Amino acid sequence: MKTIDYYFWMNSDWAYLGADRLEALAARRQAAIRYLPVDLPEVYARTGGILLGRRAPERQAYRVAELARWCRKLGIHVNPQPAHMCPDASLASRIVIAADSAGLPVAALYKAILKAQWCDEQDISDPATLRAIVQREGLDAAALLEAAARPETEAAYRRNTDAAVAAGVFGSPSYVYRGELFWGQDRLDMLEEAVAA
Repeated sequence: MKTIDYYFWMNSDWAYLGADRLEALAARRQAAIRYLPVDLPEVYARTGGILLGRRAPERQAYRVAELARWCRKLGIHVNPQPAHMCPDASLASRIVIAADSAGLPVAALYKAILKAQWCDEQDISDPATLRAIVQREGLDAAALLEAAARPETEAAYRRNTDAAVAAGVFGSPSYVYRGELFWGQDRLDMLEEAVAA
């Protein structure tokens, strides 16, 4: 079966903007998606990236302008500077990994977490916030939080991050199909062309 490796940061506004279109692409092309949350600060440290708060003011201003353009184009709201911007995403990432390992639906869960940060002014590093999100998605929050705390879940998170760097990933979202890297939700059309070929 056609499989897309989807590397993303649980703080990525761009991943949120591309999430529904990735799902639609996979459905159209009968492709599977492997959901692979990564530690993007670690990816940056190993690939020369710079965290947003340390970037030049010009780059930060352009991000805000570009987000506004994409939000208009897609009809999706994102607050470019939410109250809790890019907190520690480790627990959120491990919850998604634990859900995936248990065979639970991941797409709605990770999108709900991203929405909480970028649209609903919530702190996704707060276990209580994450518990509430998981419960709203109809999943067993206690079981997922317990699974997220296990060493094997942390190990999977580290493996995802290592695999991302090995695949050439340097930002989020990134999609890898048959060894070819596509960076950014604005490359989804090109990803679909590759999957359709």
